[in-house]
Amino acid sequence: MSLTNWLTDELPGTAWQAQCGRYYRGLHRAFQSPMTLIGAAFILIMILAAILAPWITQVDPNAQDLMSRLQAGSAQHWFGTDQLGRDLWSRLVYGTRATLVIVFLVALLSAPIGLAVGISAGYFGGLFEATLMRLTDVFMALPRLVLALMFVAVLGPGLVNAVFAITVTAWAPYARLARTEALVVRRSDFLHAAKVAGFSTPRILFGQVLPLCVPSTVIRLTLDMAGVILTAAGLGFLGLGAQPPLAEWGAMVAGGRSYVFDQWWVAAVPGAAILFASLAFNLLGDGLRDVLDPKDG
Repeated sequence: MSLTNWLTDELPGTAWQAQCGRYYRGLHRAFQSPMTLIGAAFILIMILAAILAPWITQVDPNAQDLMSRLQAGSAQHWFGTDQLGRDLWSRLVYGTRATLVIVFLVALLSAPIGLAVGISAGYFGGLFEATLMRLTDVFMALPRLVLALMFVAVLGPGLVNAVFAITVTAWAPYARLARTEALVVRRSDFLHAAKVAGFSTPRILFGQVLPLCVPSTVIRLTLDMAGVILTAAGLGFLGLGAQPPLAEWGAMVAGGRSYVFDQWWVAAVPGAAILFASLAFNLLGDGLRDVLDPKDG
């Protein structure tokens, strides 16, 4: 039996099938929202810019030209140049790559960890649940940026270490959310029926409990991406994220903070990128709430 059949060949009224109709209705509502479309469009533009960076920029983002330093926007340098004469447009576009790498890696790592911890705790209960939830509380008690700074200080600066540090601080909310969902369905009739039918525990967890936890987790994950962007930018601003000469928005803001009154564009351009990227993920998250809302009938 294939993995797909193993997960979906369930009792009538399986959780996977029950969500499909809601997804289609919610998707129709989401596409009627201009704000959701704006958020999705901006994220798509970011992805395309990261992929097509060598073709939409004409200047090496790391090429220094001290004779052209701190120039305002012009036909040659659309967004001006920084303190080393590097083209801000090129650095902004290439900086999109670092931001998206951090966002997607954190999403791919933190959400599965949180789901596994939360579903296991909610389903099995008892001492096992209490132990996992106390561990979750420890990670939720400290501010994310402070905890990330602690881990990066131990591991050392760098893009990979920044991803690891943010992931370690980001999984706990998903665990608590998944645990709440698992507690709701733990004593439900369809789970009892699955047990009577002889389904194994992994099959029940992944085939019945998991699909009920995924929608709320996806919504929370999308909304949390704004916080991930800000945390990554904060680490970059402090010199603990992506290291020079790699273009990264937080590091670009840090480089322009000394010129914010006279050559304001050096810090304003990457700062605006951080703002709009965070806003785009929040707008998309609001739209996904309509698509994936489990309360929608």
